Amino acid sequence: MKVWTLDAALQRCQWPRHFREILSQTILTGLISDPYAASRVINFSTRSALVPFDYSLRIFNHLHNPNAFTWNTIMRAHFELQNKPHQALTLYKLFLAEHAKPDNYTYPILLQCCAARVSEFEGRELHAHVVRFGFHQDVYVRNTLINLYAICGSMSSARQVFEESPVWDLVSWNTVLAGYVQAGNVEEAERVYRGMPERNTIASNSMIVLFGRKGCVEKARRIFDEVRGRDMDMVSWSAMISCYEQNEMCEEALVLFVEMKASGVTVDEIVVVSVIAACSRILNAEMGRLVHGLAAKVGVEDYVSLKNALIHLYSSCGGIVDAQRIFDDGGVLLDQISWNSMISGYLRCGSIEDAEKLFYSMPEKDVVSWSAMISGYAQHECFSEALALFQEMQLHGVKPDETALVSAISACTHLTALDIGKWIHAYINKNKLQVNTILSTTLIDMYVKCGCVENALEVFYAMQEKGVSTWNAIILGLAMNGLVEQSLSMFADMKKTKTLPNEITFMGVLGACRHMGLVNEGRHYFSSMIHEHKIEPNIKHYGCMVDLFGRAGLLKEAEELIESMPMAPDVATWGALLGACRKHHDNEMGERVGRKLIQLQPNHDGFHVLLSNIYASKGHWGNVLEIRGIMGQHGVVKTPGCSMIEANGIVHEFLAGDKTHPQISDIEHMLDEVSAKLKIEGYVPTTSEVSLDIDDEEKETALFRHSEKLAVAFGLITIAPPTPIRVMKNLRICNDCHTVVKLISKAFDREIVVRDRHRFHHFRHGSCSCMDFW
Repeated sequence: MKVWTLDAALQRCQWPRHFREILSQTILTGLISDPYAASRVINFSTRSALVPFDYSLRIFNHLHNPNAFTWNTIMRAHFELQNKPHQALTLYKLFLAEHAKPDNYTYPILLQCCAARVSEFEGRELHAHVVRFGFHQDVYVRNTLINLYAICGSMSSARQVFEESPVWDLVSWNTVLAGYVQAGNVEEAERVYRGMPERNTIASNSMIVLFGRKGCVEKARRIFDEVRGRDMDMVSWSAMISCYEQNEMCEEALVLFVEMKASGVTVDEIVVVSVIAACSRILNAEMGRLVHGLAAKVGVEDYVSLKNALIHLYSSCGGIVDAQRIFDDGGVLLDQISWNSMISGYLRCGSIEDAEKLFYSMPEKDVVSWSAMISGYAQHECFSEALALFQEMQLHGVKPDETALVSAISACTHLTALDIGKWIHAYINKNKLQVNTILSTTLIDMYVKCGCVENALEVFYAMQEKGVSTWNAIILGLAMNGLVEQSLSMFADMKKTKTLPNEITFMGVLGACRHMGLVNEGRHYFSSMIHEHKIEPNIKHYGCMVDLFGRAGLLKEAEELIESMPMAPDVATWGALLGACRKHHDNEMGERVGRKLIQLQPNHDGFHVLLSNIYASKGHWGNVLEIRGIMGQHGVVKTPGCSMIEANGIVHEFLAGDKTHPQISDIEHMLDEVSAKLKIEGYVPTTSEVSLDIDDEEKETALFRHSEKLAVAFGLITIAPPTPIRVMKNLRICNDCHTVVKLISKAFDREIVVRDRHRFHHFRHGSCSCMDFW
């Protein structure tokens, strides 16, 4: 057999048996000893589906004196066909041991292997070999070196290789540009792009992608329009549409897509995914359906990335049935993102049970799956379920991400589950998890809403960067915990840092003034918000001022402010005035405001109850019955008082008059003990709080079964001193309960923290942090 007959035979080879016959002939005739002939056999066997790769390796291992082409072929096969770049690099060591001589194709293969492994160290060793063997002037070798350093993030080395090149071809320019694009270095990328002797479409597309990623939309559009005048391809359109979508300019993205179609440009799955994402952002389901139809028409509907985008689109727009159909039709094409998208879709549409079923039927859950479910529970106020799942996540050994941590801490906040919240905080510190502004602010919010101001301040002062939301959380938190001076001082510190306050900041500042009746200070900050900070007050700011005036007894001024508001007052603003009328016993104004409120919002239980209480305090039982009759006509039911307390990591809930708790007999025994001690302290029940026409003894019994008293009694039984007893109530604490808890804190020498609907009350030694102003 001759070499030319070998080539002809390999070209005709179509069966494994035929190849083995050819190989036998080369061995029998001794042709296999010829380096060129051997290279032809290896080249064919490594590229042909007829020959297993292991068989090719066995042939290679029996060759004597293989040439550089053969070595290159087998190394390239390891890298490109077998996806084993490390094996190719191992072969190179054997190559050197055999004293074989590399050629100008050897090092590009090996440098690509290093790039695939992102191994700069091995790349630098090869770079030294390139110089030693004299290939450092080869433009192909230099280009692969530039690419290696760029992929490894060493742009200074990449640029040095580029600058030292004797010749720069188009690949050289594109490669160094791609490196700067990958690194996100806009300034250097622009400099390279401007310096290119010939700007081809690939370079222009890279710049559009970079500008899109960095939010430089105008620059991206400028390059797009330049390319449009020269040589535009589908990638150019796709990059610009993606740029618009990434920067939330979704209408522009859709307009450009329509223009692209009108220009007759073929679409692929990448541009369709960008367009569908734009439709999702602006909830344009109609356009999304049209694009979905187009995707089916051009045959890209089966791409999993597109299916995931469509699931997100339909679930975002309320079309959960369409999303489910796409998911169910996906079959084996679905990936982890598909499952996670569908779970998020169910949760977004409020289908919690469907999300749960899918979550627990998943073949494999990643951190996104757990986080989506925990976040979904928290968003739908299933706080106990969120914490239970977070704890289950720990048992499975899954490391939580920011979303899961924020959701779990928020659940602790709503449940006043301080022990679990502290455990999560300790877990974050122990595992050295990255704590960003959002997570830190959530921790601060949890601590202040559980009454742990010191812990909140510790987190606050440990933060390197504080956003406006962080300052807001601490200002609001200090105010609601009765530390008004510290809250206002924190606002002054915020201004010193040049952090611009927003509407929420002033809600906190005005709220601080409101909590302590600082009328003059409140007027000052309200004026400062308008004139110094140019923030237009909204209805909540006006409501805050009305409440401030009302609490201070300035009822006429409060009513005048309501009448002068530039917007129609809402029921909350009138409600603040009604509460003030009751507090300061202005029954005439209270009756007038109360009647107006019932007309404005006949289904609001609180206004009916306040007006009823005003009548009851004066013994006008006929009017009380009238209000109760109106409530019955409108189907209004008074929201029952509900208090929660955490003990030993478990949150217990009590309703007013509750007798269902497993330890109710112990609680009632403790209440009797409390009653006896309080009488010694001179306690007299405030029976005016009971708006029922019953005798005083029955009123006293009803008062002593308020939910917060039950919770505090339970705390006295289960929580050992000096740990504070912490109670959260859904309504405002009543006068009698406030008096009772103050006396309990003195009689039992306990610190008690009660968080009601508006603020915290820290009871110590018979006094409260609110100084009886609430």
